[in-house]
Formats: sequence, C-alpha cells, structure tokens
Amino acid sequence: MSPQPQAAVGAPLSRVDGRLKVTGQAEYAAELPHARTTSRGGTPTLKGVVHAVIVDASIGRGRITSIDTRAAERAAGVLRVIHHGNAPRLPYRDNSGSNNPAGRRLRVFQDNRVLFHGQPVAVVVGTTLEAAQHGASLVEVDYDAEQPSTDLTEAEPGEPTRYARGDAEAGLRSSAVRLDARYELARNHHNPMEPHATVAHWDGNQLTVWDKTQWVMGTHDEIAAVFDLPADAVRVVNPFVGGGFGSGLRCWPHTIVAALAARVTGRPVKLVLSRKQMYFGTGFRPAYRYRLRLGSDRRGRLKAAIHDIDAETSSYETFTEAVMGAGQMLYSMPHVRQAYRQVPLHVNTPIWMRGPGFASASFVIESAMDELAHELGVDPIELRLRNEPNEDESTNEPFSTRRLTECYRVGARDFGWDRRSPKPRSMRDGNWLIGLGMAAGVYDSGRYPGEARARLDADGTAVVEAATSDMGPGTYTSQTQVAADALGLTMRTVTFRLGDSRYPRTSPHGGSSTMASVGSAVVDACNKVREQAIKLAVEDRESPLYGVDANDVVVRGGRLHVQGNPARGETYQRLLARNNRSHLEGDGAYNGPGSDRSAYFAYNATFAEVAVDADLGLVRVRRMLGVYDAGRIISPKLAESQAFGGIVGGIGTALLEHTVTDHRDGRIVNAGLADYLVPVNADIRELKAVFLDGEDNAGNLLGVKGLGEVVQVGVAPAIANAVFNATGRRIRQLPITAEALL
Repeated sequence: MSPQPQAAVGAPLSRVDGRLKVTGQAEYAAELPHARTTSRGGTPTLKGVVHAVIVDASIGRGRITSIDTRAAERAAGVLRVIHHGNAPRLPYRDNSGSNNPAGRRLRVFQDNRVLFHGQPVAVVVGTTLEAAQHGASLVEVDYDAEQPSTDLTEAEPGEPTRYARGDAEAGLRSSAVRLDARYELARNHHNPMEPHATVAHWDGNQLTVWDKTQWVMGTHDEIAAVFDLPADAVRVVNPFVGGGFGSGLRCWPHTIVAALAARVTGRPVKLVLSRKQMYFGTGFRPAYRYRLRLGSDRRGRLKAAIHDIDAETSSYETFTEAVMGAGQMLYSMPHVRQAYRQVPLHVNTPIWMRGPGFASASFVIESAMDELAHELGVDPIELRLRNEPNEDESTNEPFSTRRLTECYRVGARDFGWDRRSPKPRSMRDGNWLIGLGMAAGVYDSGRYPGEARARLDADGTAVVEAATSDMGPGTYTSQTQVAADALGLTMRTVTFRLGDSRYPRTSPHGGSSTMASVGSAVVDACNKVREQAIKLAVEDRESPLYGVDANDVVVRGGRLHVQGNPARGETYQRLLARNNRSHLEGDGAYNGPGSDRSAYFAYNATFAEVAVDADLGLVRVRRMLGVYDAGRIISPKLAESQAFGGIVGGIGTALLEHTVTDHRDGRIVNAGLADYLVPVNADIRELKAVFLDGEDNAGNLLGVKGLGEVVQVGVAPAIANAVFNATGRRIRQLPITAEALL
C-alpha cells in the first residue's frame, strides 16, 4: 500500500476533549452516570444513588476487638453499617495479572486484622453524603493494638533481588577515584486533582462500576476475581480521569467496598475518598535508602559501581519497581553489582508513580556523576560523554535508537551551559547564589498487547474504540490523530471512544506504553477498514478507481484517489452508498515487540538554574530545559504539556514533597494539601522543552518511544546538582530543604 498522507499526526492540535473539560461537561467517576452518557456509552442515569463513607483504622497494627454501630445506625439517613462482623464472605480468587504485587492482597471486611493506619474497618451507607459522614463519626471501634513498624531505617529488609556483571569489588579496589555515598529519598504521593471515586450498581448479577482508574480492564478483572463473577457480568466505565500519575494503576480496596455496599443495600452506591484518605487508601512512591559506591580512572572512565538499595513495601504485599535498570545500562562500565531489598512495613502497598524506579535511581546516579565530575575537575557533560555505551551492557543488545549525546549538545547550546562556572558559590545575583546543573534521564518505555475496533459509517464519519484511559496526556486527541491519518479522514469526522470494558482490551494506561501499544492497535484497525474500502473501490466497475492497483490508492479528506493523481477518485460516502454498505468495520491488535531484540528506551537531558538565598537557604528554580529523545512526536502541543508536567512533578520531588509518619502508631501526619507541599504556580518560572526529530520503529507501527514517564526522570538530580553549583553543599536527601542548606 502507498503510505498514507499524514495531515493530523505531528500537528500541534488542541485537545478534542478540551471544551468538555473547561466547560465542566467532562464526566468523572463521582459524577457518573449522567444522562449525557446514554447516547455515547449506553449507560443509564441511575436513580436512588446513596453514599458510602469508609471508617479508617486508628491504629497501625493489631486486631479489632469490637465495633459498636448502634449510634450510627440510629442516626437520621443511615441505611447500613458494614464491617467484618456482618459483611458477606468474598471469594477473592487469585488475580496476579491486574497489577497486584506478590503476596496476599487486602481483603476488605473479611477478618479483624489491622495491617496499617487508615485501613478500612467499616463503611457507613447513608441517603446523603452528610448522613454517611455523620454516621461514620459515630462508629466506635476498639482494638488490641500492637506496635507497628513504619520506619525504613529500623526495619529488617527481605531477601534481595540481585544483578551482577564482572567483579565489582575488585573493580572498585582498582579504581583511582572512588565515591561512597548514602542517599535518602522521601515517600511521595500522587495527589491528582480528582480524588479516587467509585459508583457501583448491581442489576441482578450484573455489576456496573464507574471508577477512577488507569486500567479499565485491570479493574474489571479484579472485581470479577474478588466477587467470583464471570467476565461478562462486570462492566467498568471511566471516560475521564482527573489526573493519576500512577495512582490508578490497580484496583484499590475502596472500589471493592463500594461494590460490596451496593450488593448489601440493593442500591447504587457512590464512594469518594477524602483527600486525607488518598494518602493511605491508594499507593505512593516508596521511600528509599540507597548506597552507591562508584569507581573510575583519573580521566573519569567508570570502572565499577555497587548499588545497595532498600525500599519500603507493605507487610502483606511485596511491591517492586524498575529501580535497578538505569544502573545497569545508562553508562558504560565493566563491573556492576546491585542488591535491591524490599523492607516490609505496616503501611499500605506502594504503587508506581511517574517515572517509577528510574526517577528514584536517577537522583542517586546523576548526583554521584556530578560529584565525580567535580572531584575530577571535568565538565559534567564531558564526563557523561566519556562513559557513553555502544550497547545495553546488561543484555548485550543494540539500542533501538539512543540519541542522548545529541540531547546533551542541544541542551547545552539552548540553555547556555557555557556560562556556567564550575566553581561553587562563584555566581551571584545580589544575595542569591546562582547555580546551574544537569542530569541525564532514561526510561524503559512499555510495549504491551492491545486491541482496537474501527467503524467507518456510510456518512463518511468513523468511530474508533479501545478500553484504554486518558489521565491527562491527551489520549483522546492523539489516538484521534493516528486514526484520522490511517483512515484518510479529518479530525472532526473521527470519534475516539475509550474508558469502557466493553471496548476491545488494552493494557494499563501507564509506563509510557499507550501510544505504542494502543496506538499501534488503532492504526492496525483503521488500516484494515481503509484497505476494505480500497478493495471495494478497485473491484467496483462503477468506481473511478476500478482496475487500479490497490497499492496505488491513498485516502485524504475522506476521498480515495490514485497516488499522484487526486482527480481520479471518489469519497467514502459515494462508494458505500453505491454498494449498499451501512459501514465497514475492522478489528486491530498489537501483540508487543515480537522478535525485536533491541534495547528500547526513551532519554532526556535536563538542565536547571537555581537561586539559593545565601542567608536563608531558600531554593528557587529560575528556569529548566528538557531535551528529549522520545521517537516520533504524535502531538507536539500535548508533548510540551507532558514535559512541563513532568518537570513540575520533579521540582516537587526535589524541593517539597515528603510524607511525615508518626512511628508510634503509623499515622501520616501531613495527609493533606495544607501540609504535604506540592509545586504551585508561584514555584514555576521559565520552562522549555525540545524534542529531537526522528522515529524509533523498534516493535511498533508509529515510531514512538513514549514520553509521559521519562519527562520526570532526571529533574530532581538536575536541581540538586544546580544547588551544589550554587552553594558547594552536596545534599543527598530528598526533598532538599532550607534547613539542610543552613
């Protein structure tokens, strides 16, 4: 087939759902279902919805000895109080395929054990939200409390996951220059604008759940497993997500609580987590203790690295993330040894958060590289160039594409790196110490199986469906772009539908995987529809295209024509009407990278300029630049938005975000946006993103490498390195606080 004209892909288009969002018409989980969804998704407007409020455990470990619900049950508007003493037993079939970590997932209201502070111990269902909230305040729970273990520095780690090549100890001993540094990274919480929420409705044995999730099919499969339902008895709907950052990548206990409450009461139930409950009702980026020993020769050629990594997990599940990857392949060195230990604590289970694993590791590795550069008197970019690998040395696979050196070059030029003084505390602006820093970033973008369905109607419009999500990167828009070009239609004549488990199955909406995985399935489905139309035309004696080689036909603006001869052709509408076809339909699939054996990563170089108050230690980020090797950029406007969001998130990790836990009872002290600080407009000044032009065709049809995760990797160390350049203080703990600089 002749290549299709690309009119939409690569164009800086506005979001197709933008108007719905800014006018308040976009429907989120707590607002569903509404009448507006009926024509689009076939979901009814529910009547008689009642409200559920969870009662949280006030101890961090122990057992429930009694629950007194009498006062709550007498309160006006309270319908039921459900807890382990009266809840139905739930099957909880095994379901390790829905992002449930190894272990025994939390079983709500199935026993009297308390595993962490804030665990759901009861739920109150009321006719109004206020009635349910008041009823929840009246439930009295007595406990046999035990001392929880919540301190990563004092708990005993589990057996490590190990990696090794060469002889790291010997390589370190023979190194002319050695570093031995310990780092601490605080726990981070996702804090999306939209709280997690669920509306659950039973119609006989059919369960429909409107839920905030980043994986419609994962939530669907988990609900089916917990309640032991056949797959076709469960439907999960989620057309919009108000931010996620990874918090919606698994089905959390509150979703099960809502469905259970709906079954017990026989009413549709709405359950919305409070902002406080999101700190222990969903996951978080785990805290780390990380020791890195690094060795090089006098010219800075790396010889050996030893990584000892401890990360928190829950006592009942073992959460892991890709924290080892960057240390194995980002730089060339013959000797590497890693030990990654999960430390079981009495906390809820962590979950992936933007740039998972790689963002945490990058702070350590890139801080150490900056320290080594300073020790050697070598420019930080030059040091990285001296250690650029020719292949992924952890697998001996060639890189699909790796343009990190170009990221350095473009970033240094655009940022004005040559104006940086290598001597700390040598650049000032009045009482502000000025520093410039940089860091490399890498992320192992995902490529997972996915499916899509495309239908071209006789009026020349198309509908494309896939059960993916859109938590903010612009999935509605980018998938419409690739579908429009593959079908040869304009953007306004294509509708992309997502967020419904009745649509074709897709993988999680995370891991920078959606464009490569779902996008490839969408292209495949649309190609099949377009090819059906072309075949119909070239075999139709009444068509201007009759007898033309199908490979010579392209479609643009809804019109099929001969490549290079636009005058010879006809529209989809005329073709389908003449052949009495109401529509054409095709199912597409993406099966993963297949036989591709290349090392497939996205990269960046991040640059930061900070100002530090010489007396108070206050850090202000003046400007940041990210340069990205992310393959083909489908939507430049959305890509820039993603980059800015990742940089802002990285500023939060570097300077503001951390969880404070009272280790006496496991309570999170700062569970709320008043005390858990995140960046706001006043914290953000000049941001710039540059995307290298090019494609990476390793294992996907679009030439993309994913962008949503890598944009946060490297931001925190770039800021930390700039702080060192400004002050001469090497801070190895995140966040970097004023008191650490005084």
